Amino acid sequence: MHYILQSPAWLLALLLIPAVWLARRWRRLDAWVVPFAAAWHRRVAVGFSRWPVVWVSLGAALLITGLARPQRVDARKTVQGEGYDIMLAVDLSPSMLAEDFEREGARINRLETIAPVIKAFINERRNDRIGITVFAGRAYTLAPLTFNHAWLARQVERLHTGLIEDGTAIGDGLGVALSRLEQRARTQGEKRKGALVILLTEGANNRGVLTPEQATELAKAREIPVYTIGVGRTGMVLMPVFDREGNPTTRRHRRRVELDEETLRKIAKQTGGQYFHAGETGTVEAAFRAIDQAEKIEFKTQSFLTTTELFPWLVWPGVAAVALGALWPGRRERTEKIRGSQEGFSAK
Repeated sequence: MHYILQSPAWLLALLLIPAVWLARRWRRLDAWVVPFAAAWHRRVAVGFSRWPVVWVSLGAALLITGLARPQRVDARKTVQGEGYDIMLAVDLSPSMLAEDFEREGARINRLETIAPVIKAFINERRNDRIGITVFAGRAYTLAPLTFNHAWLARQVERLHTGLIEDGTAIGDGLGVALSRLEQRARTQGEKRKGALVILLTEGANNRGVLTPEQATELAKAREIPVYTIGVGRTGMVLMPVFDREGNPTTRRHRRRVELDEETLRKIAKQTGGQYFHAGETGTVEAAFRAIDQAEKIEFKTQSFLTTTELFPWLVWPGVAAVALGALWPGRRERTEKIRGSQEGFSAK
């Protein structure tokens, strides 16, 4: 732990305080550029205490030091722990708007169905590094692997369909997630253990450079298990109707959609993962239990600094000192005035 000044240049203003004192003494200035200064000078001239000036000087010194922003810096040591590197690959294709689930009597779409699953991974697996890739017609990285789960949760709030061009490129989404895990392993010099992908999709691939089969072979070659979570069902479901600007309306139409469970089961089985269905009770808990059976990776979290602002401890006493100087009672001055009045009355 040590202390620093964030804006030390403000300390030069402290030189103004002795400068004002010298100016008052040598030039006999009648006032400072502060409230009630002229009255203080007159009081001192008749022999009153210099305490008002002292208090204001002290308060000014405290306020100036507060403006320099003193801070206490606490260094945290490097901490070791165990956990997993988890990449969530989330499907944002238009078919995720299919309303084939209900929650509390209201219809919800597929993206709303997997939202609690995503939040559970972020909120309940604090010891894991988690990242997110999203895909539709193309695949992108939304967030790299991170321990900052609060920041990650804010990124998830931005997820909605329409962010990416239409289509369902499952192979590309899985491929980008694998690349992020491989990149982290090379950067950190870690063995490729404790790394896995959670693929959340309806499973019907129709776009992309990589096919699901090719992405599966990549996962196998890199020894990264893929846990697949299917969402939806095959059949006729309600889909929202969009206006000319692309905004959803209150109208619905029926459309046939598919859930390719066969492909999702194959991806999971061939890579050493497991398949789950998002609509089933206990899906998250079952996924967590399956993941926790894998070998963990040892993390070495980097040391970081925590700063605490100390200026309130100076500013508020400084304000109080200035106020005390401004309100200091001029008792001796009043006594002199009363005495002068009495002598004038006696003379009459």
